[in-house]
Amino acid sequence: MRSPANRAVHLEQRRAQLLPLADDLRRLAREMEAVLKEGGRIEGDFPGQPWLRANHVVKPLFDAADSLEKALPALNAFNIRFRHSYEELPAKREAKRQKKALAKQQQAIEPSEAGEGTVPAQAGGFDDVFDGLRRGA
Repeated sequence: MRSPANRAVHLEQRRAQLLPLADDLRRLAREMEAVLKEGGRIEGDFPGQPWLRANHVVKPLFDAADSLEKALPALNAFNIRFRHSYEELPAKREAKRQKKALAKQQQAIEPSEAGEGTVPAQAGGFDDVFDGLRRGA
């Protein structure tokens, strides 16, 4: 499951297994629903009660078919998350590290170049007097 080829084969195998199962369950649910709706009248039923009872009985089969169909997108989501988290993440982090190191190098070079042609700040100016006021503001 760690290689992309193995995951692709696994996904295809699961798709080949799950889709026919979901189709069979849905077909079975439709057939059972039709049979129960046609001949499911029991003495004392209100009008429409056989139809409601048939829907109630076959709902778990329809839910099972829906769950099997939802499993395929979940497997695809696993594949995508695995690829992003374990295959692509180390390369992204390394690129980010290199970008950060490059920015650090450029930052270290810029102040030394900028300092060559500038006049140093005056000593004993008013800045040190007002430092306390700026901190509290």
